[in-house]
Formats: sequence, structure tokens, C-alpha cells
Amino acid sequence: MDKEQRYLCKAIDLARANVDKGGRPFGALVVKDGSLLATGVNDILSTNDPTAHAELNAIRAASQRLGSPDLAGCTVFASGHPCPMCMAAMTMAGVSKVVYAYSNEDGAPYGLSTEAVYAELAKPFSEQSMKIRHAPVDSGSRTDLYAHWQKKQDDRR
Repeated sequence: MDKEQRYLCKAIDLARANVDKGGRPFGALVVKDGSLLATGVNDILSTNDPTAHAELNAIRAASQRLGSPDLAGCTVFASGHPCPMCMAAMTMAGVSKVVYAYSNEDGAPYGLSTEAVYAELAKPFSEQSMKIRHAPVDSGSRTDLYAHWQKKQDDRR
């Protein structure tokens, strides 16, 4: 068995153990340069936090371990197909590669597919079930929020 398969089996073992504790069947690892940085399981049910996905928990732990939000050069190994939220977070963190064991098709018979979420998010805002709209706010005499942020960044340099 190659390293990739071993990491995927470890993610599945984490997911299986999570199920045995009453959790959902998802586990994830973050690996960099062949070293395991962090693991995570889906803690939605135990925390009542809908963002407590295995991948997010693993990237949070990896970022803390590295002391940086930049996960460039890291690979995430996940037991299941990451949802759009996790994919977006991994993209924003700079994760270089994602490998998963179970597909959305594998999870669909068990209600564990996120394919419908991907499809919903692919629609224009006006066609999505959640109402989304841009509502600009006049900053008045105050500096624009983003300009304020940029100034603070420049001041710190």
C-alpha cells in the first residue's frame, strides 16, 4: 500500500471511530512534506457547530501547529468528498492538493452527498434558495472599511 492509500485509510479510521462515538462518518488529515500535521473529525453533532467538518477541524489544527494560516504545500486527505465550504476554506488556505476516498455518489444512498449544495451554489444569486443581495453602505465621513484595513497593513510594515 502506498503512502496516499495509508493516509486515506487513516482518514477512514478516524471517521469510523467518530461514528462509534456517535459522530458523523468523516475524518481528515493534513500532511506536509510527508509529515502528518493534523487530523480532524466531523464534530457537528457534539458541538452543534455546522462548520465543524473534519476538513475544517484539520486545517484549523494544522494552521495552529504551523503558526500560519498559509497551508501552501499541504495535502488534505479526507474520508469523503469535501463539501463546498471545506473546498473553499482549503483553497483560501492555499492547500495544494486534496485526495478523498468516498465520492458524493458513494454517499448519496445514505444522505451523505453534497452534490445538491454544489449545484445550488453554481446558480446565480437570484436563483438560489437563500436570498442574497449586495447592500452598499455609505461610510459617511469615515474611511472606507477596506481602505482603513489597507492603511493599518501599511502602518505595520
